[in-house]
Amino acid sequence: MTSVILLLLVAFLGWRKKAGPQEDWEMKCRPPSFIYKDLYNATSGFSDKMLLGKGGFGKVYRGFLPASKRNVAIKRISPESKQGMKEFMSEVAILGNVRHRSLVQLLGYCRNKHELLLVYDYMPNGSLDKYLYGRHKLALGWSQRFRIIKGVACGLAYLHEEWERVIIHRDIKSSNVLLDEEMNGRLGDFGLARLHDHGVDAYTTHVAGTYGYIAPELARLGKSTKGTDVFAFGGVHDGGCTWKEAN
Repeated sequence: MTSVILLLLVAFLGWRKKAGPQEDWEMKCRPPSFIYKDLYNATSGFSDKMLLGKGGFGKVYRGFLPASKRNVAIKRISPESKQGMKEFMSEVAILGNVRHRSLVQLLGYCRNKHELLLVYDYMPNGSLDKYLYGRHKLALGWSQRFRIIKGVACGLAYLHEEWERVIIHRDIKSSNVLLDEEMNGRLGDFGLARLHDHGVDAYTTHVAGTYGYIAPELARLGKSTKGTDVFAFGGVHDGGCTWKEAN
């Protein structure tokens, strides 16, 4: 019996060494994790045919998980990105704990050697920017426009006032507003987001965001607040108000 226990202990320790120790943020958040092989197969080996888009931190692919028969979006953090690990940890720590119908849901993550992957709900209608600035602009009715803006506003109110801590998004823009199957607006991409307690000033001290959505006081002082998020939301809203009807 003793020899069997020793063998099991050695096997367990060997598995932990291979898998790697859990970070503090993993212990606190622990959203469901995925196996790299499953995500690799879900995207046909991260094929360009499955590519949904790319940004400064990496690429996003569409994937299909046979076990759950579910379409997902998989963000593959670029190894060359100096901020990639920081963004990855921010998304897991924040989206791993919040749930709201107007936020893109994080389903889990995968950390495999140098590979960092985040798995989200798939938004079949893509991002808002393609309706505003895409090469082939798509028409949106006023009821759709209102629903999108209302969704983002509800998500922002939840982040600022309704969750147990204040979440400052810091990168609200049209490309980070995703549209579900019913054309509801959902706020995504929390890689630059920061947390602070209610009733306490934000602690950020450098400018983050996208040109055109940055509030004057943020550019001057480098301090992100609820107000700078609202300013960026106003940029999205103003863009929505100037959309042209297709006749």
